[in-house]
Amino acid sequence: MAYEFGYLIETLESWGVADVLLPFILVFTIVFAVLQRTEILGAGKKNFNVVIALVVSLSVVIPHVLGNYPSGYDVVDIINTVLPQVSLVAIAFLMVLILAGLVGGKIIGESIGGFLVLISLIAIVLIFGGSLGWWESNWFYNFFGEETVALVIMILVFGLIIWFITREAKTPGKKITDFVKDIGNFFVGK
Repeated sequence: MAYEFGYLIETLESWGVADVLLPFILVFTIVFAVLQRTEILGAGKKNFNVVIALVVSLSVVIPHVLGNYPSGYDVVDIINTVLPQVSLVAIAFLMVLILAGLVGGKIIGESIGGFLVLISLIAIVLIFGGSLGWWESNWFYNFFGEETVALVIMILVFGLIIWFITREAKTPGKKITDFVKDIGNFFVGK
């Protein structure tokens, strides 16, 4: 039999790593960290904090192993369902920060970070939504037509490029409402 990484993961799963060990470590770490940080039992009571964290984490895992949780209320099953979704949100948030850091520098001596952070957030939502299949219905394309959507996108992109090139220098103290007014003035020709 060839030993592969997938075989190792299957072996660890059969040993109960995902159902017993990982939830135990997660609950133990969180409870211990909260007890240490808040010092509920007093300063320097690490041994008591370890015992309480151990009892709480075993109280979560043992009923799961024995099947004593009511159907639909198994804490370990909930943890194993929620963690991948939380990880996805954390990755999306990290991608927004990375994109904002990449494009949030200075353009022509001005910081444009807030606007580009918003653009980065929208881009990440579109990317993750596309990966999750949120945009599969194509109702937007069916309603307006592919050519119209492409034309509107091109006009908006070229409009933003022209606006970045031709706008006046930003005065200190301008707010987002001034930014919206500037965009409106651009499209009406002021």
